Amino acid sequence: MSQEEPRRPREGQEPRGPIKYDDVFNVSGGLASKAVAPQDAAMMQSAETAAFGSTQPGGQAERAGLVSRGDAAADQGVTITGTEIPAGRIITESLDGQVVGQYVQVAAEATTQQGAITVGQALEATMQTIGDKPVELSDAAAIREAEMRATGSNILTQGGYAASAQSAAAYNTGMIGDEDKIKLRDVLAGASAALPAKVVTRQDAEAVVNAERRNSPQLTTHPGGVAESMETAATLNENINIK
Repeated sequence: MSQEEPRRPREGQEPRGPIKYDDVFNVSGGLASKAVAPQDAAMMQSAETAAFGSTQPGGQAERAGLVSRGDAAADQGVTITGTEIPAGRIITESLDGQVVGQYVQVAAEATTQQGAITVGQALEATMQTIGDKPVELSDAAAIREAEMRATGSNILTQGGYAASAQSAAAYNTGMIGDEDKIKLRDVLAGASAALPAKVVTRQDAEAVVNAERRNSPQLTTHPGGVAESMETAATLNENINIK
C-alpha cells in the first residue's frame, strides 16, 4: 500500500503551485493533474473519523490535508465504501472512481480464528472493490501467487483462478478499449468457496505483493488490488490475534 511521499518545496524555495492529486495519490488520467480539492480532504477526514474515531496516521486524509484553502478545487468527489467481511469491514476511499486507500475496521467480537480472513475471501474483496478493472499481467501474477499460497502447490490447475487470470491478461493485451476486456470480477467470482480455507498471513501477503510488483511496469501495486487486499487481510488477522 505504499505510495510516494508528497513532494514538498525545499526550504527557501517558492511553492510550485497547488498540490495535485498525483502528488499524494497513485491515480492516473485527467484526475492526476488536477489540484486537490479542500472538500475532498475534509470528506476523507470526516469518513476516517466516523469509522475509526480519528484521522488515520499517514492515511489518505492526512495526505490530502496538505492542501490549503487557497488551492484550486476540482470537481471530483470522494467515495467511501465499506465491504463487509467475517471479522469486520474493509473501508475503501476512492477519488473519481480510482481507489486511493483502504483500512481495516475490526469487529469487536472478532477475536478467534472463526473471524480470520482466508485467501479466497481476500480475492473476493478485490472483486468487490475494483471488480471493473481489466485483468493485467501484474494482477495475474498476484492471483497465481495467492492461489499457490492457498493450495500449497506451485502447479497451475487447469481452469483454476491463476490459469483464468493469465488467459484473461493475455487476451486483454490484444484489446484496445477497456469495455471489451476481461475484468477482475470475471475471474475471481466464488474464490472463497472454491479455494482451501487458508488464513492469510503476513508472509502470504508479502509474497503476493512481490509478485504483483515484479510484473507491474511501474513496479508498484495497484490501489485496492489483489496485493493490497492480501495486505489488508493479513493486518486484520494479526489484529484479531490469529497466529
